[in-house]
Amino acid sequence: MSESFLIGRLVATKGVHDLSSANNEFSNFMSKCFSRYEACDWGNLCDSDRKQNDRAVKTGNERIMAEYKHPTHEEWRLWIITEWDRSVTTILFPSEY
Repeated sequence: MSESFLIGRLVATKGVHDLSSANNEFSNFMSKCFSRYEACDWGNLCDSDRKQNDRAVKTGNERIMAEYKHPTHEEWRLWIITEWDRSVTTILFPSEY
């Protein structure tokens, strides 16, 4: 998908921020995940969730969510969520939801 969408204010939860500040490998992983997100690559989602995100990008009135898993660090599972009104995009660990 080659469309784009507004992300609003970009924020990260405390857990993501702290690990990103302390670990360059995680920081690079997080940056790559966000680049994929901006390119409408929704990561590890089922087909119905991918289609819902694609629809949300086109209509501009639904929440967008993606999930990314690091191949060797199981605990490095990230969610990225853009609110329906495009006011904010949050990078978080599922446990922080």
